[in-house]
Amino acid sequence: MKAKTHNIHNYILLALIACLVLIPFIWMLSTALKTESEALSVPPLLFPKIPQFTNFIMALTVAPFLNYLFNTVVVACFVVILSTAVTVLASFAFSWMEFPGKDVLFFIVLGSMMIPQEMLIITNFMTIAKLGWMNTYQALVLPYGVNAFNIFLLRQTMKQIPTDLFTAARIDGLSFFRFLRKVVLPICKPTVLTTMLLSLIWVWNTFAWPNLITTKDSLRMVSNGLSNAFTTNSGTIRYELQMSAATLVTIPLIVLFVFLRKNIFAGIQSGGIKG
Repeated sequence: MKAKTHNIHNYILLALIACLVLIPFIWMLSTALKTESEALSVPPLLFPKIPQFTNFIMALTVAPFLNYLFNTVVVACFVVILSTAVTVLASFAFSWMEFPGKDVLFFIVLGSMMIPQEMLIITNFMTIAKLGWMNTYQALVLPYGVNAFNIFLLRQTMKQIPTDLFTAARIDGLSFFRFLRKVVLPICKPTVLTTMLLSLIWVWNTFAWPNLITTKDSLRMVSNGLSNAFTTNSGTIRYELQMSAATLVTIPLIVLFVFLRKNIFAGIQSGGIKG
């Protein structure tokens, strides 16, 4: 009886947390369906009287939404490819290879997670400026090429692979790269997919860095391009159009999460078992 009561309390707590998490999404969708006057009304209306689905069409036409989305997709694809390559190779090296200073280097990687990204913006900006990469795709991609948390997560998963497999593979003459490709990656597939999605979310939602290094509207991403795209000449912000665009931008991530949720949960669980 006590166990059942405890479970009920847990479910209630989880339901309350879920409601708190969903409130911003519900408000975003509600505002996206309001008229301009309803979006600016005081006190605010919780739901629109008549849903304005035309706001989504206006959001696509008033601002260069598709151009921002194209830039975001291009940058996100390159970031995911680069970050995944770095994550897989670094995790494999920390898991299976022996070299001087391996543990120290790994702790440095872990320590970098405690450094706020805002502290690195100035040095990154100065580096990009000296290289002459302002308003370029490489400036948008390279700072996101290394993700310490992804390396840690995938390394923890790789550490769970029995050493007997590695020994047998080496006896059979497999190189490190072939062992990685034929044995490690198939076993770690859920975690690799998880790190790819985390990298995608990271760059998809980023604002400060692309806003700092892109002064050309043609290179802006959805995160910074849409921030001022729906402000009229008089300074009025069209919140209903802004929320419509935000809803459209959020949909791809939600769809990806729905399709990959089992792999994500499996990847996070497997990455948190062994230290």
